[in-house]
Amino acid sequence: MKKRLLAMLLAGAMCASLAACGGNNGGTDDASTDGGETSGEGYSIDVILKTTASEYWSYVQAGALSYMEKNPDVKVEVKGASSETAYDEQQNMIETDLNSGAYDAFVIAPLQAETVVTLVAGKEAPIIAVDTDIDAPEVKAFVGTGNEEAAAMGGKEAVAAAEAAGWPEIKAIAISGVEGDSTAMARLAGYEKGIEEAGGEFLDGEIQYANAVADQAVTCMEAIMQNHPEGIAIIVCNNDDMAMAAARAAKGNEAYANTIFVGFDGIQSACNAILAGEETMSVAQEAFDMGYMAVEAAVKALDGETLDEFIDSGCSVVTKDNAQERLDTLKGYLGE
Repeated sequence: MKKRLLAMLLAGAMCASLAACGGNNGGTDDASTDGGETSGEGYSIDVILKTTASEYWSYVQAGALSYMEKNPDVKVEVKGASSETAYDEQQNMIETDLNSGAYDAFVIAPLQAETVVTLVAGKEAPIIAVDTDIDAPEVKAFVGTGNEEAAAMGGKEAVAAAEAAGWPEIKAIAISGVEGDSTAMARLAGYEKGIEEAGGEFLDGEIQYANAVADQAVTCMEAIMQNHPEGIAIIVCNNDDMAMAAARAAKGNEAYANTIFVGFDGIQSACNAILAGEETMSVAQEAFDMGYMAVEAAVKALDGETLDEFIDSGCSVVTKDNAQERLDTLKGYLGE
């Protein structure tokens, strides 16, 4: 545990060199300092994530558990659905835990935020939304990325990269996550805003939905190539798994040799893909800080503190220039 904590602290120092966006940096160093100031004695915090079966969510989980490592009087339990489309599974988890009487506060990353609004109605225990907001008065704060602003930043960077790659017409198509999901919709809006403001064209009538999974992103990319044999300058995706899958699907198609593939999350596999010249760039969320700060917010709420409605965990754009530094940081979070 000491070795893992040291790795996390070193990683936090490296993470400070990445450009952050939003009102708060949300860095691990600040979170650790704040964590030492809250009491949390005897508190039990339940963390229910969208899933625990992905690299991105492993960082959120590691951040949440690191709060317990630094604050041993606080018990943190983390769980999640088997996939991001296992709606009933997560709903049952939330409903069971909310009514168990076993927890003092809850951190929830909802798969279906509207459903969770009903589940938390009337609950007195503090509830913190993480990654995806929950529009309910019982929710004390939302900890996450300003998804629209972050995606807009990525869209602008993508247009600049497409110009540098020599595309005469800069058109972009999105491969999104689950249709109707608030996070996915915010990222779509951000991508469109950033691309249009930078002088590109976002083809909003050709959005593909891949339910946030790689194999469906391959099918979407195949459809895009069939519809646009001439090539498309930019493909923006809701996460890195989809961006990498889309890039693999397009490999060998000369019309897409210079296409800019943009992911979202900034996970290790994306950093490796960027360094290898496959995925072009990724809008990186600070998932470790997100998990840490969400548990910290729950403890502060239990201590009677008033929280900001939105706690920004920060973001950055990962390119070939900083991908190795990002990779080292992420490995540190998991004690690798």
